[in-house]
Amino acid sequence: MLPLPAQARAVARSRWWVELLTIGWLLFLYDAVTNLAPLRLSTALGNARGILHVERVLHVDPELSLDRWLTSHHSLGLILSDYYDNAHFVVTLGVLAWLWWRRAELYRPLRNSLVLVNVIGFIVFWRFPVAPPRMLDGFTDVVASTHAFGSWHTGALASAANQLAAMPSLHMAWAAWCTLALWQASRRAVVRALAVAYPCLTGLAVLATGNHFLLDIVGGLAALALAVLLVGWLSGVTGHHAPAWPARWRVRRRHAEPGRPALRMSQTCYEVQDTVE
Repeated sequence: MLPLPAQARAVARSRWWVELLTIGWLLFLYDAVTNLAPLRLSTALGNARGILHVERVLHVDPELSLDRWLTSHHSLGLILSDYYDNAHFVVTLGVLAWLWWRRAELYRPLRNSLVLVNVIGFIVFWRFPVAPPRMLDGFTDVVASTHAFGSWHTGALASAANQLAAMPSLHMAWAAWCTLALWQASRRAVVRALAVAYPCLTGLAVLATGNHFLLDIVGGLAALALAVLLVGWLSGVTGHHAPAWPARWRVRRRHAEPGRPALRMSQTCYEVQDTVE
């Protein structure tokens, strides 16, 4: 039996400790940017007012209306606040871990895209700090007012979070990344429907709780699109293309010899006398 081509071999999972080092590196970068936040509050508030002004000129400023509506519905506000604080990490890390364990052939390019979108976000946080709407006059911090579980706005966790990182919305970028990952990993209609619904709900949560502007959401989606394009381009340059399907589904083909039909290999590794067009 002839050896399988490189693209047909099973893709091995990456080392778990490499993944942990990557997460640690991202946390280090985030913490470095966070340490600058107290010195840039005035600039971040000015940038936030500028974004809100642009939205009002364009008549795309739903944040204040949604914030006031959610403030008047305490129970719903608590639910969306808990969702905002926790789904961001639970869903994204859950999808990432599942891809690492079950879909190694999809994991690397998707992991690289997620890492890169965070790096892009950190660069913008550093160069263009933006305060969230909840810090502006007229808005209510729904997450803080409802005492949501795991709140990053009050208590000990508040000092560990960058409060001036509204643009781009990494909540939205991570949610859209989950959609991209699940869309590639499954063809089931219910999975894809839930994958599309997830960022839509996330968009509502981040706007209504006063944590992001609409333009922040656009920025998050743009950052993800840029990250995916860069990862694809770098993969093309280096020649490291992830196979679209697991190796066991692939078919071994060889050129037909004169007077003899081409043969293909079945999954049982025996030649099958079927002509390959």
